[in-house]
Amino acid sequence: MSDTHRLENKLGFDRVRQMISDRCSTDYAASRVESEEFSTDPDDIRERLVLVDEMRLVLMFEDGFPTNGYIDCIPFLVPIEKGGNIDRLSLGKLKTMLDTVRKVTGFFHGIKDSVYPHLNRMASGILTFPEVQRRIDAILDRYGDIKDTASDELYRIRKELHDKEGNVSKRIAAILRKAQQDGIVDAGASVSVRDGKMLIPVNSASKRRLPGYVYDESATGKTTFIQPAEIVELENEISELHFAETREISRILCEFSDFLRSYVPDLLDAATYIGETDFIMAKANVALDFIAGMPVISEDGELSLRKARHPLLERTLRKEGKSIVPISATLTPSKHILLISGPNAGGKSVCLKTVGLLQYMFQWGMLIPTSETSELPVFDRIMVSIGDDQSIDNDLSTYSSFLTDMKGMLSEADSKTLVLIDEFGSGTEPAAGGAIAEAILASLDARGTYGVITTHYTNLKLYASGAETGVINGAMLFDARNIAPLFQLEIGLPGNSFAFELARKMGLPEAIVKDAESRAGEEFVGIERNLRKIVRNRRALDEKLQKIRNTDKTLDNLTGRYQKELEDIQKMRKGILDDARREAEDIIKGANRQVENTIRTIKEAQAEKEATRDARKELQMFIGALGQKKEADARDRSDYIEKKLRMLEERKEREMSRKARRADPATREEMSRAEQEERQMAAFRSAPLKVGEKVRIKDGGMVGEVSKISTKAVTVIVGNITTKLPLDRVERVTSNEYKAALKEVAKPPVQRFDTSISERKLNFSPEIDVRGQRVNEAIENVMRYIDDALMLDVDTVRILHGKGTGALREEIQRYIKTVRGVESVSDEDIRFGGSGITVVKFR
Repeated sequence: MSDTHRLENKLGFDRVRQMISDRCSTDYAASRVESEEFSTDPDDIRERLVLVDEMRLVLMFEDGFPTNGYIDCIPFLVPIEKGGNIDRLSLGKLKTMLDTVRKVTGFFHGIKDSVYPHLNRMASGILTFPEVQRRIDAILDRYGDIKDTASDELYRIRKELHDKEGNVSKRIAAILRKAQQDGIVDAGASVSVRDGKMLIPVNSASKRRLPGYVYDESATGKTTFIQPAEIVELENEISELHFAETREISRILCEFSDFLRSYVPDLLDAATYIGETDFIMAKANVALDFIAGMPVISEDGELSLRKARHPLLERTLRKEGKSIVPISATLTPSKHILLISGPNAGGKSVCLKTVGLLQYMFQWGMLIPTSETSELPVFDRIMVSIGDDQSIDNDLSTYSSFLTDMKGMLSEADSKTLVLIDEFGSGTEPAAGGAIAEAILASLDARGTYGVITTHYTNLKLYASGAETGVINGAMLFDARNIAPLFQLEIGLPGNSFAFELARKMGLPEAIVKDAESRAGEEFVGIERNLRKIVRNRRALDEKLQKIRNTDKTLDNLTGRYQKELEDIQKMRKGILDDARREAEDIIKGANRQVENTIRTIKEAQAEKEATRDARKELQMFIGALGQKKEADARDRSDYIEKKLRMLEERKEREMSRKARRADPATREEMSRAEQEERQMAAFRSAPLKVGEKVRIKDGGMVGEVSKISTKAVTVIVGNITTKLPLDRVERVTSNEYKAALKEVAKPPVQRFDTSISERKLNFSPEIDVRGQRVNEAIENVMRYIDDALMLDVDTVRILHGKGTGALREEIQRYIKTVRGVESVSDEDIRFGGSGITVVKFR
């Protein structure tokens, strides 16, 4: 295994590479995934990342971008450039590719350069070949067949062929009627078709009365199937026309190849562009699966990961219904090595591998699952010591393997190197191992090497605590109360192993644990106790700070709410005063009118007591009505305010309910990610098929290439077989799915044993008798019999078919010779039946 493959395997990048390869539609893109290498050029990395990021945005927001029809045409374009000719299937593939090139380049040309500048620049120099497309459209129809009008000669041949085939049908119907009138053929008989030939079933006694070729005979020998001589002549003419059609199609394709040859260099550029676009799109699709973004390339040597997630672990946890705990870590030129300590199974190795994998993905040109405010520098190399590489062949123990890794690191590590060391110094006697590890750490520190290192050694934690070193401690937090890891990284504190606590939790006798603590020494126990105390104090401080932040946030919210309520009350007060002022004016105007009317009434009545009393009574009633109106208005305003308050409360409850449903971010991310994956895969599977694309037959799982397409059916080439299927029986597959299916088919059959096989073998007869059966019936029974014989691993079988005309024997032996696993097919010895019995021997 090469160093690069070993590094990718240790970090898990080989699985990421495979995921990207699986999303490729073309072999070119899949090969690009395999050949793409870790880059140390910042400009190259930036270009790779920007292309993928722009494509990610295109896939997210642009429905008009074509995501299907990516066909690899390079394998047949190169031979054409050297003088070869194109075939019909390759012509269909070229048509699909040119259509995709036209759509992709048209999409980017129709969008402003500033939206997707790098992808636009990539598409700017690609030609669309309208003349080539016009010539192809003149040759191929929309189903991928050669048009009748591709040439005048082909039109003539096919027209004549159509007429001849029509004549065959008419002529054999006339011959059948004449034979029935002559009594040669039964009145109820009809034309029989065998192996594509039209035959007339004649009574064997009258077969010489119908001129023609005897093609077959029934099992009983009573009926003979004859192809009339006149039809034979017509069939010969039709065969000659088919040969002429094939020659003319070859001439047309040869002529087109000569025309195409001058375009091949530019076509190869277009085919390469389609492959590159497919490659970038595969990376973007995986980035969408990871919910990845583009980090910033650090200019000052700072490595800052914010809310970073290990993509492979996250996928695994998602399947189990769990969420990952993101990590944040920062390395600078002054503090360039992170020393992580903590309990076993607490997440130390995950943190180390997360940093390593994301850094490798970044320099390979892949977006990473972290905040887009993260910054990553460019390293010249990444070196790892993860896992156990012990080997009996190389006489390497666990610690020898570790020292070999350290030797390699110390020979190359510098300030442009990232080292990742898991379980630093373990595998040998602790005192010596710790001392060697500290010496190596000091050397890496002095060189300015960047690194993430996990350890349990206390002397290394103490080294990292020094203010003058370039090493900083990191602790994996642990819930001491519940004795459970929290999988959270805390920078600046050394971690505690919690070995004694874990021992108690696992049920080790208390006396043993106490004895172990005393043997460890008061100094060690005191350090562990102080570490726990620091962690507890730090957690208590963090909780208080969080409470203060929450209180400040609550106060800000209350202040804002009270301020808004005050503004609303002031507006309401102003509105009430304005209403009251207008109402008072109306009242005064009404009262003045009423007083004037009363005075006028009194004057007109010349101050009669009765009239005066009535006027006063009417004035009192008016004043009472005014009072009732005021009370009613007050009640209306009160009801309005109460109604508003109830509406506000209901709105608040609905908002709280909505927040509760969206409270779990992991669930929300998982749902949106799953929906996004389902939408992407559904779109990929359901998009209209095109010639040259790879498909899977849903029923049997076999894969092939699309040769022709019609509105209701699709023609698929599976190996050497061409089959026509309804559109709903096939589905599009990626290039890797196609390859995997072919490999699966190529695998040797795996032998499996059924509990009933022994019983079936005991009941299996070494002979089968098909005498008296029709050919089709006999062949079907022999097929089942041979299959059973192969499954039961029988050496030899005998098939009794009789001699007769020899037609049944010939058909049976012809079929058996096509069966895999058959060693020989021969007639029985003359003494035991001769040609009336076929003997089959299996390998």
